[in-house]
Amino acid sequence: MAINLEKGQRETITAPKFTVGLGWDTNSSATGSSFDLDASIFILGPQGKLLSDQHFVFYNNLKSPNGAVEHTGDNRTGEGEGDDEQIRIDLSRIDPQAAELRVVVTIFDAEARRQNFGQVRGSFVRIFDTASGQELLKYELEEDFSIETAVEFGRIYKKDNAWKFEAVGVGTKGGLQDYLNKYN
Repeated sequence: MAINLEKGQRETITAPKFTVGLGWDTNSSATGSSFDLDASIFILGPQGKLLSDQHFVFYNNLKSPNGAVEHTGDNRTGEGEGDDEQIRIDLSRIDPQAAELRVVVTIFDAEARRQNFGQVRGSFVRIFDTASGQELLKYELEEDFSIETAVEFGRIYKKDNAWKFEAVGVGTKGGLQDYLNKYN
């Protein structure tokens, strides 16, 4: 049975190969334009910076250099039930210099489309065992981000030789570029 997390809560990830599933629903009538939300993973070293540009996994770079992190592709509509985007992670192949992975969701072209996370509902991140499909952890974003165009859903980090997930739930209105500036 999955553990439902609250903001700030941390739990150990017990599966060496798991998938990060992200989902959301949007209200397209709010702006007249469809929403395109994008999931990204930043693979960071001990100093909190990207190991390299190739360690930023997103819709234009679907795999980390050693294949430990793989984005399954961009969903441009968010239609349907369940996960809208997924990122597979194999901890046995993760770069030994990696200290943490940041899970970020941004709204593509948010400023031009006048969109923000206040118009998004039902947002969640979940982690499930890739082999069995068993859901291990889930964090549902409950805050109202009325001006934010990007949200860091969580972080996966190594502590005492174990990998853990922390439910972060912090937004920014600068979009993906703000996170690139922060972690580069």
